[in-house]
Amino acid sequence: MVKQCTCYALFILGFLSFNALSQPLVQTIKSIKPSIVAIGVYSPTSSPRAQVRGTGFAIGDGRLVATNHHVIPEIISGDKSSIVVFIGTGKTPKLDFAKLVKTDKEHDLAILQLTTHKLPPLNFVEGDNLVEEGHEIAFTGYPIGSVLGLYPVTHRGIISAVTPVAVPAATSTQLNIARLKRLKAPWMTYQLDATAYPGNSGSPLYLQSTGEVIGVINKVLVKQSKENVLSAPSAITYAIPVKYLRALLE
Repeated sequence: MVKQCTCYALFILGFLSFNALSQPLVQTIKSIKPSIVAIGVYSPTSSPRAQVRGTGFAIGDGRLVATNHHVIPEIISGDKSSIVVFIGTGKTPKLDFAKLVKTDKEHDLAILQLTTHKLPPLNFVEGDNLVEEGHEIAFTGYPIGSVLGLYPVTHRGIISAVTPVAVPAATSTQLNIARLKRLKAPWMTYQLDATAYPGNSGSPLYLQSTGEVIGVINKVLVKQSKENVLSAPSAITYAIPVKYLRALLE
């Protein structure tokens, strides 16, 4: 009887501890979601006319949106297409046309400016020092947004490594000028123990406890071929430290 009571008490304590730990993230997500947008392309001659390409989030004065540079080239290809930002959730989001104001190809970052809307901007973590391994993180965005719709999804995990962005080439045929440059002077990026999917590009990476942005999701390790991203995700995701976004914003 004593053992049963002890085990039950430990179970209750464990449940309460887990619940206490999960509450900050619940509140953080609520504060993050109003700042999350989907980035897409609008073309009057296409069907559908508007398509989701990635994720972005409000920064600066609330009229600016951060995302990945690699999302943009697909959006602006063609004379009749325009960058569009989807604001809100569900089947009837508000649309706002945006223009590209700043880019950083090296760090895969871009900043857009909204035409009419103003959103609550997210706060960056202070300083340029990288957050250490083991910190609990989360990111919110629109994975496979064109299929799942505009309902923000949050993934959580930890920073599993702070690692050079340059990956050595397996053979000399894989070397190019950009890769050689990175091998000579690599910059550090966050490796995450969390799974991102197509559409998560541009999602803010933030601390679970405070909601402060520490990075921008930009890629996931792909097994064998890109077709395996959905069927067999690697659960290894990379994010660009926010100091590069801060520098671009300034």
